[in-house]
Amino acid sequence: MYNIQTLNKISEIGTDIFDKSKYTVSDNIENPDAIMVRSAKMHDMQFNENLLAIARAGAGVNNIPVERCAEEGICVFNTPGANSNAVKELAICALLIASRKITEAVTWASSLKGTPDAPKTVEGGKSKFAGPEILGKTLGIIGLGAIGGKIANTAVALGMKVIGYDPYLSVSNAVLLDSSVKVVTDINDIYRNSDYISIHMPYTPQTKNTIDSEQIGMMKDGVRLINLARGELINSEAVIKAIADGKVAKYVTDFADDVVLGEENVIVLPHLGASTPESEDNCAVMAANELIDYIENGNIRNSVNLPNASMNATGTKICVIHKNVPSLISAITKAVGDEGLNIENMVNASKKDFAYTMMDVIGEVTEAVVNDIKAINGIIKVRVIK
Repeated sequence: MYNIQTLNKISEIGTDIFDKSKYTVSDNIENPDAIMVRSAKMHDMQFNENLLAIARAGAGVNNIPVERCAEEGICVFNTPGANSNAVKELAICALLIASRKITEAVTWASSLKGTPDAPKTVEGGKSKFAGPEILGKTLGIIGLGAIGGKIANTAVALGMKVIGYDPYLSVSNAVLLDSSVKVVTDINDIYRNSDYISIHMPYTPQTKNTIDSEQIGMMKDGVRLINLARGELINSEAVIKAIADGKVAKYVTDFADDVVLGEENVIVLPHLGASTPESEDNCAVMAANELIDYIENGNIRNSVNLPNASMNATGTKICVIHKNVPSLISAITKAVGDEGLNIENMVNASKKDFAYTMMDVIGEVTEAVVNDIKAINGIIKVRVIK
């Protein structure tokens, strides 16, 4: 029986996927085999030795100690694309509210309740909320993955010109882009040529403040910025100064901090990007399936700290998480061969400092075999799946 701990409320459509004869799923579990999480902070958590995996029901994994998990042999999954439509729809909304002063107009209209002749007042005051249409304007998108690509295509359908930048654009995502989307290889082309800029990339120490005062200085006067990805990608102080200087017309962000809250021409949303029932369902289902495939078959899909790898086995699977160093694979296969086991098939994949080896072996995998592998320098975790 495997124990799955939930740290947040996870959609039942996802948790119901677990076979109740094999799994116990609860928020009240000690020493879990796997954890499902949304936003709970995990950096200060100590993990039990038998913890195999953590599945984040969402894209960002800033709340999980990803590198420490790799060192402890814990596979961390996320669910890329599962919330992409929800974020896409909010991004289109952000384009409109960045242009038409809609939120300000709603607030003003609401303030007229109880005043005499409100309809006449509205007609006389509406002109101060005029704003440009998005038709024919240029949208620059930084990051053309599952979310950015959908936004690009929708913006094209709404009559916008779209330019995009993504140094890691995959073939599968590229082929889904509308043919009119212009993909540039220099991010500065986005800054120089866009009327609107929307950022959709992961946050890492390297991507912190991707948009800062230097980048804003390259932009058109009156540019409108949208950040539904991660707050740290855009320097809040630089944006507020640029708004005060008249360089930036509007900033829509899904991330509240004390710098942007209450500032004129800043619209702060309370992290609504993936807050739809459909998105939560999609993320929960994807996370559950990732955990089941890893626990039962050893296959890794959508890991952020270990390489993706999968294999169909006819015999017994030996799955090994180890450091990505020379001669280690040969040491593993020697340990298996010395115990009289035949390797029918083998898959090895690496990701930065870590690697994952799966072996389909014929013969009895004894405790001695496992101990021989564990004794090799650089081995992190060994699992046997029959």
